[in-house]
Amino acid sequence: MTGRVEGKVAFITGAARGQGRSHAVRLAQEGADIIAIDVCKQLDNVPFAMSTPEDLATTADLIRGQGRRVVTAEVDVRDYDGLKAAVDGGVAELGRLDIIVANAGIGNEGGALVDLQENLWDDMIDVNLGGVWKSVKAAVPHMIAGERGGSVILTSSVGGLKAYPNIGHYVAAKHGVVGLMRTFAVELAQHSIRVNSVHPTHVNTPMVMNEGTYKLFRPDLESPGPADLEPIARLFHTLPVAWIEPEDVSNAVLYLASDEARYVTGVPLPIDAGGMLK
Repeated sequence: MTGRVEGKVAFITGAARGQGRSHAVRLAQEGADIIAIDVCKQLDNVPFAMSTPEDLATTADLIRGQGRRVVTAEVDVRDYDGLKAAVDGGVAELGRLDIIVANAGIGNEGGALVDLQENLWDDMIDVNLGGVWKSVKAAVPHMIAGERGGSVILTSSVGGLKAYPNIGHYVAAKHGVVGLMRTFAVELAQHSIRVNSVHPTHVNTPMVMNEGTYKLFRPDLESPGPADLEPIARLFHTLPVAWIEPEDVSNAVLYLASDEARYVTGVPLPIDAGGMLK
């Protein structure tokens, strides 16, 4: 099956690399043009290297390689005015908006909630929850104005459906995304706009596969790496895998974006290798 989103336009945040790039390329493969944004700079308190302008340019090249059009912008999802300008410009060039994938997010240092530094909490909530709300708020008026319906997909996490210790600020933000998803689903249904969320387990991207994560999971080792993380990560799942690939999430995003899911709304969809069964 090809052309599952043929002729549609998707707005994707956090598109420079990782899951966002994978979603952009997958939707382009199936016929969508893309408005791709990313912050493309290092944010304070994020302990791993973040995306660069070169990363976003690579994403754009990959989309063009699928024969699709792309508009890019470097925007922080905490900046509503920047988001609106990027979406407005993209829609002016590409002509419409049918799909929103509010994917951008961060990880930062953790700890017990009672000991957590307030700036770490604020950054997490502002990006991973507030940024999702602002992304939809900036983009969905174009979808409403188009009067063709549409699909909104919010990136949450298994941490949006269950609790984990020492990352309570992340868990709170990702649970909040579920609340946004359900409320948007109710409020936008009158416009035939569907809203769902995806809930990945560990994904093989720089946000997970970095020195900080390795040390978090293997504090017993001086210089742990991916091979040291793998046996611990497997314990989170019922299927015999340690993590999934970005493409596994992208396939779920594609389904929710396509007309195959035309009556699917308000659904939190785990892509978790059975992690929710643990």
